[in-house]
Amino acid sequence: MAYTDQMSPEIKQRIIQELVPGKQISLAHIIAGPEKELYTKLGLDPTVDYNKAAIGIMTVSPAETAIIMADIAVKSAGIDLGFVDRFSGSLIITGTVSEVEAAEKAVLEYTSGTLGYAVCQLTRT
Repeated sequence: MAYTDQMSPEIKQRIIQELVPGKQISLAHIIAGPEKELYTKLGLDPTVDYNKAAIGIMTVSPAETAIIMADIAVKSAGIDLGFVDRFSGSLIITGTVSEVEAAEKAVLEYTSGTLGYAVCQLTRT
């Protein structure tokens, strides 16, 4: 309803927003051979060998699952944790392309098979 002069300006509309997260991984992506500047901007170790380097990015809800994903990723491949956020559900890992790919595949398999999450396709640039 549009505001008109006849309407009282004291009437306030109340909006309630709720987050009802599903059990899903909505992003699983590998950046192969990223530029040094990207490492610096993300606060990651800029001294890596860029010819072999990769950054893996994943997002999940509920957000606390990022902790489980980080544990699986570290145990499944020789990756380094770049960032884990249990509040937003973000996970960033680094390593060689094959290590990052193995870690992300392990996370997708576990969350899908054991936890019953809906998972997206692993993508790569």
